[in-house]
Amino acid sequence: MLLDRTFDHSVEAVSSPELSFETVQGIQQFLFHEARLLDERRLDEWLALWTPDGRYWVPRIHGQENPFEHVSLFWEDALLREVRVRRLMHPRNWSQQPVTRGNRLIGNISIEGADAAGHIIVRSCLHLVETRLDTRYFGASVFHKLAATEQGGWAIQLKRVNLTNCEGVLGMLDMHI
Repeated sequence: MLLDRTFDHSVEAVSSPELSFETVQGIQQFLFHEARLLDERRLDEWLALWTPDGRYWVPRIHGQENPFEHVSLFWEDALLREVRVRRLMHPRNWSQQPVTRGNRLIGNISIEGADAAGHIIVRSCLHLVETRLDTRYFGASVFHKLAATEQGGWAIQLKRVNLTNCEGVLGMLDMHI
């Protein structure tokens, strides 16, 4: 499934849907909620935010066009997200002694448009302070492709995190960014 080249990993809008003020506010609140779940290590709830075939992608180089021709820092489907969460939350995981803590600041949220399937493409800026044994800082442009749910909310079809320092020496990346 990870090598499914038909999965639309692009973040280029093909249309500009008309969204109400309430819908835009709902999208912003969804992004804030996702950040809070990650900050509070409520990772089972975070897993529930995704569509069944959703992908999490952190490219390794600036301008990386796809996850197939070059190694990525993360290219995860539902199974790999689940495996990472189970490993992170396991009480005997040595890389989480002490646990990694993070604080995310999400801003500059803009609706970029929609893709061919009608997923809403949202761009935001992320500043993350992460601490375990030392403190690290990450900055990124983040793209979410959101699918409307039957309950009137949102689910993540794609999350692409373009790290500002993706080509640097990053050390172990345990947590989701």
